[in-house]
Amino acid sequence: MKKRTQALQFSIKTKADLLDRDKGCFFCKRGIHMIGSLPEDRSILDPMHIVNKSQGGLGVIQNGVIGCRWHHSLMDNGRYGPEMRRMAEDYLKILYPGWTPESVTYSKWRDFKYRK
Repeated sequence: MKKRTQALQFSIKTKADLLDRDKGCFFCKRGIHMIGSLPEDRSILDPMHIVNKSQGGLGVIQNGVIGCRWHHSLMDNGRYGPEMRRMAEDYLKILYPGWTPESVTYSKWRDFKYRK
């Protein structure tokens, strides 16, 4: 696996850390865009990149939140994506002072602030 591809994936440990930190869907817990969702859509939890992998978003805890399949789909494909992404970014800025999208974006020419 290429170095970049590996850097963009959430590891098993990072997924577990996200679940431990968020304790469920970030958006469900806040009652965001619930109309139309079904219980089965909200029962499967996934790690969600805030800076998308297609934009070089790293697979680090500082670039993710836990979301149910409903909210993951809304953020990635729905009209609410930009709003939801801003909410998640605000959350990450509280948890990780100095957080910026650039700090969790892949670049082979620099070190990453949050990389372990």
